[in-house]
Order: sequence, then structure tokens, then C-alpha cells
Amino acid sequence: MLQNRDCRQGKMNTLWTLGLASVTAAVVLVAMMVFWRPQTGTATDKLIVYCAAGVLPPVERIAAEYEKEYGTAVEIKYGGSNSLLSQLEVDKFSEADLFIAGDDFYTSLARDKGLAAETLSVAHMRPVVAVRADGATKIAKFVDLFDEQVRLSVPNTEQTALGRAIRAKLSAIESANGNAWLRLEKHVQKHGVFKPTVPDVATDVIVGNVDAGIVWDATVAMPDVRGKLRSISLPELETDPNLVSVAVLNSSPQPTAALKFARYLTARDRGLPVFEEFGFRPVEGDVWAERPSLRFFCGAVNRRAIDETVNAFAKREGVDIDIKYNGCGILTSQMKVIDEQKPELGFPDVYMACDVYYLENVKQWFQEASNVSDVEIVIAVPKGSTKVQSLEDLVKPGTRVAVGEPTQCTIGALTRRLLQAERLWEKLREKQQRDGEVVVEKSSSSMLVPDVITGHVDAAVAYISDTLASRDKVDVVRIKSQHNRAIQPFSISKSSEHKHLGRRLFKRITASSEAFEKAGFHFRLAETKNGSGDAKQ
Repeated sequence: MLQNRDCRQGKMNTLWTLGLASVTAAVVLVAMMVFWRPQTGTATDKLIVYCAAGVLPPVERIAAEYEKEYGTAVEIKYGGSNSLLSQLEVDKFSEADLFIAGDDFYTSLARDKGLAAETLSVAHMRPVVAVRADGATKIAKFVDLFDEQVRLSVPNTEQTALGRAIRAKLSAIESANGNAWLRLEKHVQKHGVFKPTVPDVATDVIVGNVDAGIVWDATVAMPDVRGKLRSISLPELETDPNLVSVAVLNSSPQPTAALKFARYLTARDRGLPVFEEFGFRPVEGDVWAERPSLRFFCGAVNRRAIDETVNAFAKREGVDIDIKYNGCGILTSQMKVIDEQKPELGFPDVYMACDVYYLENVKQWFQEASNVSDVEIVIAVPKGSTKVQSLEDLVKPGTRVAVGEPTQCTIGALTRRLLQAERLWEKLREKQQRDGEVVVEKSSSSMLVPDVITGHVDAAVAYISDTLASRDKVDVVRIKSQHNRAIQPFSISKSSEHKHLGRRLFKRITASSEAFEKAGFHFRLAETKNGSGDAKQ
């Protein structure tokens, strides 16, 4: 009986344990459903956006349209640009996704502080003086602001992008009456008020709390303000146009989804027309695509240096990169065919050549380039071989040589230039034509070193980067010449509908110096600190 009772008790304990485990699993599952947010996917229920108050109206409209189109709610928290940045800095684990500032000074600062990654440009705006449209206040010159009868509202310099901008501009102006900013600050303290946001300043003027205020030109042009205020431009307030920009925050648990909304916000056929309607001067944005495809023509020599970077970029952005690696002679010939005969094939959005030589051939189709890296040209020989120790040895009888085909790949064109400079090119051509002599021409740099490894040739003129993976099988003979390097430029096509996406890819590439150096390249660009990634593009 005791044994039977123990068995029943054991069964009861087992059932209890199983039941408790089931309940626990259910609780964990519910918690995951409630609190888990996707890490990289574009599908998400909600995005959290910190937005400068002066930019809020168009952003609210765009967010509503985005939610209607894609089912993603956008929760917006607004305030002065600097106040929002300070809040993000204090609460780095807020899970906020995006930061929209009234001045790219603040998104750049967010990057410098490690709070943000990518930044995208949105629109420009300038400081102006606003007065009631039906009022009697007359402001014609900067000195009119100091009239004791003029009550003035100004954005707080510690909280807003506009306050910071006008303080910086006026602080640089000295006159017989003293520093312009100090005079304005003293006047506001005595006859006016500092406000935490630009819309607060506009409201002060509209309701008659003050006679004039300093706002953005876009503020006066907004639909709910239009007709109520009149703007006055003063030379003393003229700054470089402030650039509204949006940054993807490092606190975002869903950066791909955040980037998707940022692209929507800055698309020329989605968010930017709304900004223009609200009085902003938008940048020339990309054409909207839920999942853009970027065509990338790339010289074969660059593959080892950029392939992983390009794949990581595509995954994070949630885009497709249609990358074509080949000899640059072949790639540029394809460009000419596309331009002249088959535009339906699609001209490349970006091009990274093996050398400036081949970009020069198609430069009419591209924006100004940036030289990213360079790589040494060497002679590759079988491990331990001493048969070839100089360029002159390449033209000796009995030496089998592999070189690039000059019209198909960059290494071929550069080898021809190098040998012409050393007066050896014609000798190599003569050698090629003689019976029993072997000069093999290859259409791509990647095909040269394998011929050395397999023993088909005694030497090949190749990039040093192509020898690294086989250094146990080949040796390298250094070439002393001013023509022994290839320089790799990156450029964006003038016809691309995704120039900003291309610039962000360029930005990612400029941040990958280790990948280039590991692949045997010398990296020419330090990581840019311009959040928009616009360097020379």
C-alpha cells in the first residue's frame, strides 16, 4: 500500500511539475509577444521618434500617411532639438528609434556622442522675424528690435536649434553699440521672453503676448499659421540654411524598420512634398521604394575589400544591392551599351573602379569621385622561383607570362602603361608573336595568380591583394616604378534615383578601413564625420 501511495504521489508531483512548466512557458510566451521588438526586420508595430517642435506638423502628417500605408504607428515625442538630445543622452536605453533635429548640428553631435548611426538630410530653413499680419508693428532694420516698445520672443538658446543658430551668428557681430547677441539677450530679458520651442514663439506673436518673435521662415509658411504672421528677413539673422535631418539612433532595437521610415520621410515622392507644403525647402531626395534596389558596378579587384561591407549594409538598410564584379573594361563597355542601346537594362547607380583610368572613360555619367584606396602592382611567381626577378625578365626568351587584357580589365591597361614607361611593352608583344613563346592575356585580375599556382606560367603581373590568399604558393617581386599602383575611385551616377542611398553606402565603405588593409590595400580615406555621408558626392 505504501508503495502504491508513493507511486500515486510521484505521478501527482510529475503532473504538477508539468502543469507548472506549461504555465511558465505560457507566461514567457506572452511576455515575449508583448515586449519583444524585431531586431532588424522592417515589419514592426511602432516606431518612437524624437522630433524638434519646429518640424512637428509635417512629421505628424507624414507619420499618419506612413501608418495608413504600412500599418506602423509612429509615436512622436517633441521639444527643442537640444532638449531632446539631452534627454536621449540621459536615457540611452529608451528604445527610441529616430531623432529629427531642426539643425544637422544636433544629429552630428548625436553621432559624436555615440547616440546615432546614419543621418539623412530633409530640408532647409532660415531665421526670420515674425510679426502679426494685421498688426501695426514695423520692423525694417535690426536696430528696430531694440526699441523699448517692442516686446520680443526668442527661442531658448540652450534648448532649440534656432536659438543656438542666432546666438552664433549675432555673437560674431560687433558694432559701436557692442556685441549684437549680448544686446539682444539683454533686451529680451527686459522686454520679452525666451521660449523652449519655436512654435511657442509663433504663438506668442499670434495671440499678442509680444510684438515680434524670431522664428524659422518655414514656421510662418505653415498652414495653421499662414496668413496670421508676416515674416521679415534681416541680414544680421542670415545664416547658412539650417539643415533639418533625421538620425537613426543606436538605441533602436529595429534599425532596419527605422531606416525604412527615414527613407519614406526623405523621399521626393512621399515625405518631402509634405515638408514643402509646410514651408520648408526640401533637399532633392531619392525616389521612394519600399525595398530599393541599388545597381553597383564594381571592379573585380575590390571584391575582397568590400563584399562583406556591402552585404552588411544591404541587410541593415533592408535593400537589395545588385552588384556586378568584373574587369573594368567590360563594365565600362556595358555602361556604353546601356546608355546608347539598351537603357531598359538599367544604368548603374554607383561605380567603384579598379583604377581612375577606367572612371575617366565614363566620367560624363558620374558625379565627382572620391579615391578610396590604392593597391600595389607586383610580379607574382611560384614559391621559391628565381627565374623572374624584375620587369626585364618578363621579356626574356623562355619566360611564360600572364598579363591582363588591356581593353577588358584595369590590370591589363595598367600593365601596358607600366611596361610602356619602361620601354618593354613592344618587346612583350614581339615575344607574344614568336613561335614557342607564351604570353597569356586574361580578362580579369582574379584569373592571373591561379595561372602561377598551377604552373601554367612563370610569372604574372597582378595586384598584391590577389596574392595574399596564396602566399604559401607564390612569392611577390616588387616593382620600382611610379606606375606600380592602382587607385580605386567611388562615384555615384548623375542619373541615379537613389543618390542618398548610394552616399550612405559610400559612408559605410569609408568606415571600413580595416577590411581594405586586411585585403592588401592602402586605405586613403579616414572615416568621415559628416553624418550625411556626402563627401565629394
